[in-house]
Amino acid sequence: MTDDQSLNWKPIPCPVPVTLRGRTVVLEPLTAERHAAALWLAARGHDKLWAWLADGPYETEVALRAAIALKQNAAGALFLAIVPEDVGAAAGYASFMRMDPANGVVEVGNILMTPALQRTTAATEAMYLMARHVFEDLGYRRYEWKCNAKNAPSRRAALRYGFTFEGIFRQHMVVKDKSRDTAWFSMLDSEWPARKAAFEAWLDPGNFDSEGRQRKSLAEIASAQG
Repeated sequence: MTDDQSLNWKPIPCPVPVTLRGRTVVLEPLTAERHAAALWLAARGHDKLWAWLADGPYETEVALRAAIALKQNAAGALFLAIVPEDVGAAAGYASFMRMDPANGVVEVGNILMTPALQRTTAATEAMYLMARHVFEDLGYRRYEWKCNAKNAPSRRAALRYGFTFEGIFRQHMVVKDKSRDTAWFSMLDSEWPARKAAFEAWLDPGNFDSEGRQRKSLAEIASAQG
C-alpha cells in the first residue's frame, strides 16, 4: 500500500485490563494488594533494576506498595504483572503506555524484570503475548519500544523481539534529574505475522532440551525465516 492510498481507518479502543495466558507465564492487571509483596521479595536488594526506570529503587515494601498502587490507577498507562508459571508469583511488570488509539499506536514500556524473570522463556513469552494482544485483539497499526539511548540491554532486547530501530531523539526527556536521549524502535502490523512466526517457533517446547536450554535463538529463527 502506498502512502496516498485510503486506509478506511477508524479509531480503535485503548487497551483495558486483561489477563493474557501463555504456556510459561500469565499476565494480569497489576495491583498492590495482589502483587506488591511478591515484587518486593523479587526486587529487594537489586537496586540496579531501577537504574533505567523513572521511579525507584524503594527502601521498604510499604514504599513499593504505594508506587504500585499509583501504577494500578494510572490514567495514561495500563500495567500488567508478569507471573511465571514456575514461580507462581509476580516477578515483574510491564505496561501499555502512550496510547494513541486515533492513530493505532501504543508503546510497551515501564518494564521491570527481576532476577527471577530475566533470561527466561517466561520473559520472552510475556513480550510475545503483549504484542499479539496489541495487533490481533486490539487491531493496532504500530507498536513502539523506547528506552534511554545508553541502555544497551534494552536496545538489544528490542532488536531481539523484532522491533526496528528508528533513531535517537536527543534531549528527549529529563528522568531522575538527568537528561535522556531516547532510542526509538517500532513494530508494524504488516511485520507482525513474521515476528509472530519467529516467536512461536522459539517458544515451541521442541526448541528446548531436557534442561530447558534453547536449541536455536530467536535471532537465528527469525533470520532463517527471512
